[in-house]
Amino acid sequence: MAEKETENINENECTHDCSTCEANCPSKNQESLEFPANEMSNVKKVIAVVSGKGGVGKSLVTSMLAVLSSRNGYTSAILDADITGPSIPKILGAAGQVTGSEQGMFPVSSAGGIKLMSVNLLLENETQPVVWRGPVIAGVVKQFWSDVCWGDVDYMYVDMPPGTGDVPLTVFQSLPVDGIIIVTSPQDLVSMIVEKALNMAKLMKIPVLGLIENYSYLVCPDCKKKISVFGESRAKEAAQKYGIDLLASIPIDPSLAALCDKGKLEFMENNYLDKAFDTIASKLED
Repeated sequence: MAEKETENINENECTHDCSTCEANCPSKNQESLEFPANEMSNVKKVIAVVSGKGGVGKSLVTSMLAVLSSRNGYTSAILDADITGPSIPKILGAAGQVTGSEQGMFPVSSAGGIKLMSVNLLLENETQPVVWRGPVIAGVVKQFWSDVCWGDVDYMYVDMPPGTGDVPLTVFQSLPVDGIIIVTSPQDLVSMIVEKALNMAKLMKIPVLGLIENYSYLVCPDCKKKISVFGESRAKEAAQKYGIDLLASIPIDPSLAALCDKGKLEFMENNYLDKAFDTIASKLED
């Protein structure tokens, strides 16, 4: 009985860092939960794009980074893990039904060659709602990794749903994620949002590659003055507080919105994330 009580005490004192923690947790003896990739896949780097809340432009950032990867001569792919709110196919103009063989499903490619897998590519009507419970959604995300023949991919970006629920946990445990990028906006909530994402990354022992702020400002078309539509940016302050890099600040750009609506983001002419991609690639090479 005394031995059982000691074990419970040790578990309650767990620090969630098995390399230094002395608690006697069952998790220390658990095998890896990582899912094997499809035998027809050779994915070199997996990057999860996360946000603590919805509506901050996470899918836009994911798509922009995939486009820049392709422009820099790399093979890029997007695994759309936002099952109930998929927007990647629309942004990149990908259409058509997913095909497959005995080896698995084949991703759909955008006009520029970016490989995509999204639940919208499996539905007869893209406006059809996905009304599934959490475990089913998490299972679909696993299938997008293990049942899809991705081929050779240099950079795979995982577009995550907001928050820290079933799907983010599934991705972090099941996929070999090399790092995460946090997307946020210039509001009072930014500190809380960033800290939530950071704490989950720390819990999962996944490095944070940096922070990208969207909707940072609007450039007046007449006087060219920068207008802080959603308040003064706090991204730099948050990045310094938590010891991470502020990779980029993306303004409100009507041209980006127009390209997304037309499914032609691959034709973007801005360089908002050029330096961010260079920094990310450099970190992953280290």
